[in-house]
Amino acid sequence: MTESGFVQATRAAYDTVAAAYTTVYLEELDARPLDRALLTGFAELVQASGRAPIADIGCGPGRVTAYLDGMGAPAFGIDLSPHMVEQARRIYPGLRFETGSMLALDLPDRYLSGIVAWYSIIHVPDDQLPRAFAEFFRVLVPGDHLLLAFQASSNVSHCDEVDGQDVSLDFYPRQPDQVADVLSQAGLDVRARVLREPDGDGAFPERSPQGYVLARRPPVASP
Repeated sequence: MTESGFVQATRAAYDTVAAAYTTVYLEELDARPLDRALLTGFAELVQASGRAPIADIGCGPGRVTAYLDGMGAPAFGIDLSPHMVEQARRIYPGLRFETGSMLALDLPDRYLSGIVAWYSIIHVPDDQLPRAFAEFFRVLVPGDHLLLAFQASSNVSHCDEVDGQDVSLDFYPRQPDQVADVLSQAGLDVRARVLREPDGDGAFPERSPQGYVLARRPPVASP
């Protein structure tokens, strides 16, 4: 299958900024107590199912992967950027990180007890989002959950430069209801939609609201 142009551009951009991104954002989760609460609740849902593992898809330098693993929910990371995977492996040598695309996951059907896509669907165009969610459906065990995080606005944007380095990176923020609709069309049951106002304080100020959607693959009906 021919790789989409946006996939190539996104990989190249994050390969370019991997080291700088890691330096700036590795500690960001420490400044987000509500985000940590959502991830903790998600980890409890996965643990209750008694299955493993969780895939952190679009893991970047691995901070969410490590947080989930620290909550007792065995997790591994997948990222489009080989240089991001190198950063994650360096920082968390005891965890598993692989390169891969959410549009074509190299995983068996019904393999995962959970999926987290933490600010990674923001680079997927609208016409490719159903394909990504179809992959999420395919690899989830029936009855198990996924959690998505994304900027919640309607302003698509393009970035040509990050910290003085040339990149070509598109951003697709979305509203929780919009994401929930596409998940439902992929066969996933939406369990929660959260909209958080931007946090303008601290070391990581935000300019837009933040959206979160929890969904699950429907369980197999009892005969």
